[in-house]
Amino acid sequence: MDTKFIGKKSAAAGGWGALKSCGKQLLQSGMPISGARTMLKANQPDGFDCPGCAWGDPEHGSSFEFCENGVKAVAWEATEKRATPAFFAANTVSELRQLSDYELELNGRLTHPMRYDGASDRYLPVSWEDAFAEIGGILKGLDNPNRAEFYTSGRASNEAAFLYQLFVRIYGTNNFPDCSNMCHEASGIAMKQAVGVGKGTVLLEDFEEADAIFVIGQNPGTNHPRMLGDLRRAAIRGARVVVFNPIRERGLERFSDPQDKIEMMRGGSTDIASHYLQPQLGGDMAAVRGMAKAVLAAEDAAVAAGLPDVLDHAFLAEHCAGFQGYCAAVEATSWAAIEDQSGLSREEIERAAEVYIKAERVICTWAMGVTQHLHSVATIREIANFMFLRGNIGKKGAGLCPVRGHSNVQGDRTVGINEQPSEDFLDALEKHFRFAVPREHGHNVLAAIGAMLDGSAEAFIGLGGNFARATPDSALVEKALRRLKLTVHIATKPNHSHLMPGGASFILPCLGRTEMDRGAAGGSQLVSVEDSMSMVHGSAGINRPASPHLLSEVAIIAGMAEATVGSAVVDWAELAGDYDRIRDHIEATIPGFENYNKRLRKPRGFHLRNAAAHREWETPAGKASFSAGPLPEETVHQRARKGEGRFALQTFRSHDQYNTTVYGLDDRYRGVYGERQVIFIHPADLKAMKAEAGERVDVIGEHDDGIERIARDFRFVPYDIPRGSIAGYYPELNVLVPLGSAGMESDTPTSKSIMVSFRRRNAA
Repeated sequence: MDTKFIGKKSAAAGGWGALKSCGKQLLQSGMPISGARTMLKANQPDGFDCPGCAWGDPEHGSSFEFCENGVKAVAWEATEKRATPAFFAANTVSELRQLSDYELELNGRLTHPMRYDGASDRYLPVSWEDAFAEIGGILKGLDNPNRAEFYTSGRASNEAAFLYQLFVRIYGTNNFPDCSNMCHEASGIAMKQAVGVGKGTVLLEDFEEADAIFVIGQNPGTNHPRMLGDLRRAAIRGARVVVFNPIRERGLERFSDPQDKIEMMRGGSTDIASHYLQPQLGGDMAAVRGMAKAVLAAEDAAVAAGLPDVLDHAFLAEHCAGFQGYCAAVEATSWAAIEDQSGLSREEIERAAEVYIKAERVICTWAMGVTQHLHSVATIREIANFMFLRGNIGKKGAGLCPVRGHSNVQGDRTVGINEQPSEDFLDALEKHFRFAVPREHGHNVLAAIGAMLDGSAEAFIGLGGNFARATPDSALVEKALRRLKLTVHIATKPNHSHLMPGGASFILPCLGRTEMDRGAAGGSQLVSVEDSMSMVHGSAGINRPASPHLLSEVAIIAGMAEATVGSAVVDWAELAGDYDRIRDHIEATIPGFENYNKRLRKPRGFHLRNAAAHREWETPAGKASFSAGPLPEETVHQRARKGEGRFALQTFRSHDQYNTTVYGLDDRYRGVYGERQVIFIHPADLKAMKAEAGERVDVIGEHDDGIERIARDFRFVPYDIPRGSIAGYYPELNVLVPLGSAGMESDTPTSKSIMVSFRRRNAA
């Protein structure tokens, strides 16, 4: 078998490997010197917000507030390569569709607005004026505004997102399928139910005070590497870091900080996890329930022995509702059920619980390993239950911390990108702008795809992102996009969504985060973003635009709005010319943005107040609310083991990608090089199948809806992962994620719990 693609894993995350990778990315961009200078302005008060993750910036920041993945994101955007009209003239859409995601985006930055020509199967240049006019004409020609879908990626600024939602609501719909629907939707729903606020309750500085940090279903080393610096500092000062992750991830084991000169010179690293537990896929809720069971047992033992209380009875009495019901639910859950569903032993779980008991201040963080399951909302409610037991919300060094993905995915939701907006927000818009706001709830991502497939949706506008590759059931989504009357993609580079044109299809190129935005009136513009800690800060690009024909996202939205709804309600040209005016409107309609323009211009910006962090509970009970539901009846790994040759699959990123953007073909933290079509699997499972490393297989979806789903020609990589669970990269494996399998309450695709089997291929 060919196993040349399987190599040595990095000894630690970060270190010289990260520095080498940064240099490689800057060289490949063709602009190594200017790229390096650009990075010095990343996440700085007088610079731009990194277009990568949403990890927070410290108050006492250094001159180097960036990471390896930040360099990749900036080099990817600041490349010298250009996808000009000549590129599209030389390649039909059918030919471009044969390229991989990596190969397609290597062609560089888009330079001109383009319109698809069906006769030649090519994109041809179009003027901005003609593009806006045709888009507006088609939207106005739909017999119902609800026949259009308006997607938003998490990279859009607050200003662009607010203007977008205003345009769409004046148009007459709440159809806002959003990248949040595919990632942290469960976090927002569960936390709203539990503590009254759908955002994290911690500040970055709380990581400096925590005695213990529980990291559940999250891989910071690849997804938000700057978090590793905070975990490293916590570990050095003696905080315990308890990890729950099915896969052994290098960044959660050891980290070598490139900014620590002594550690780098010695080739050393710092251990991150004090405890590393590997639950089965979908087993996190059972693991957390087990820790709660151990905590309650320790309280009983302390009372019997006359020792100090383990529980925070004062917090529970004053601030919590439903505690007794939760205790009964935990009591009714047997250790046998917990062990079977979690895949962990009672001893492992009790050791983790002991860390919690001994810590006065605890932070719990999580990401998509928790949120992309059928029972994700219930799991996050269980995490909140666990944190309530010892009062670990609303005090320094403690709290709940869902770590968001893209750099402004949280901010976009804050300023109105929501298919189910609150009545208070709609009332504020209606009063301030004086138009009849649509009240009917709109479509999320899965509902939008369903509407495209059944013909009730006829138009799609994408504000950033790569919708076709980010969503599940890739073959069905391609079919859905191609049957539309109109598709519009606001983008910086060509991607596969652009290659599924509808009747009229446009690619509208926009400025990147690193580029100077002169606005419609020619003045320098500042935009703003919100990080995972609810800090709102400014971002101003410093590089010259990749093309003189680019417009900002704000200008593009304003142009479409003017052509579609006119200026009777809003003067779009005025807002496009001065983003301060957009922020004035945000301040007037959304609580927390008082003195927006003034506070935004302070170093590090300002914090949006979180009521739960102050122990003010905006829940129906007026208190932090326990949930008392049972464990799931069955998780994906429990279902999989009932069938011969079936496995539970999760999709995730390689270390050389961010969301659907693939920067390279190596995953050095997992020891895979030059290859993406791989399946990580336990060596014992390979042996049981009489298979070998490197063997080629097709991966077959086992969803019971009669639709054939096959991911072809993947190769096995032996890895430290629980038996019966496997993993591989998206977007290549998204073809296996069924549209019909979504989280209860969240409607998030279940990308971490997919039932599959294998079919052997003949050796090449």
